[in-house]
Amino acid sequence: MRMPLINPYFLSFEILVLMLFLVCLQNARQRGSWAVWQLFAGVFFGLLLEWATIQQLDAYEYGCFLVMFGPVPVVVGVAWGTIIYSVRSFSDKTSLPEWARPVLDGLMALNIDLSIDAIAIRLGMWDWGKGFDHQYFGVPYNNFWAWFWVVFSFSASLRLLSKLPGFWRRWFSPAGAIICGTTGVLITNELITSIPNDLIHYAIIVAVLGSALLLILALRPEFQVKSQAASVFLVPLGFHAYFLIAGLVSSAILNPPFLLVVSMVMSIIALGLHRDALNCWHRSNRKSKTEKASD
Repeated sequence: MRMPLINPYFLSFEILVLMLFLVCLQNARQRGSWAVWQLFAGVFFGLLLEWATIQQLDAYEYGCFLVMFGPVPVVVGVAWGTIIYSVRSFSDKTSLPEWARPVLDGLMALNIDLSIDAIAIRLGMWDWGKGFDHQYFGVPYNNFWAWFWVVFSFSASLRLLSKLPGFWRRWFSPAGAIICGTTGVLITNELITSIPNDLIHYAIIVAVLGSALLLILALRPEFQVKSQAASVFLVPLGFHAYFLIAGLVSSAILNPPFLLVVSMVMSIIALGLHRDALNCWHRSNRKSKTEKASD
């Protein structure tokens, strides 16, 4: 019996996500057991929401990755966990009021998704079943609505439940965020898909995402650069770099070339947001190496 061929793009993506997860795990362990539980809760949330969304909408299906949880690749749940951990760590180091941080989390996740989805479907990682010309180059506009609400729902739930006292704060809040976050995603899925009028449907998506962006721009957050961990910028930059390189190697990003433009713009935005933190991290590493060499 012949073993099925392993798709090199699938395998390399699984390896990348595992490496990014380990970076986040190392950071979480330094912060304590509660942070580790939050990271794993994000992974469980990612797996649950993907399974539940497929059951609810039956709108897409995944390719066959190395490790699967029913119809959902485990790497997708791990990716959700690392992205949520990274964007939350970033927003926690801003001057934004706590109620606005989940909004920034959702927008930063969207920055990543704009470099991912249209290329991933051309690599066969998942399929919306609409062809490559449907809406945003094969990706339904609802997907961007969903990405925002996925991250916002979990982040907002976790921040709210973290106000519980003592034991409940430490151990129940991540579990509660899984339940509340998944419920929030399913509700917003049902809301947007139940609108029969296309004009109203797309107007709501634009209004919600546009209002979120305007809110953050109006609040003009400041960033605490020196306190940012490597996981904060390695996760988004890792995703951007992977799909840019994989897209160029496979030529998927050139079909059409506008995808290359979008990928470059989103990568530049991510680099701009994390530029100072990257420079600080680089100088710190160089100083550490110099000190070791002089010993």
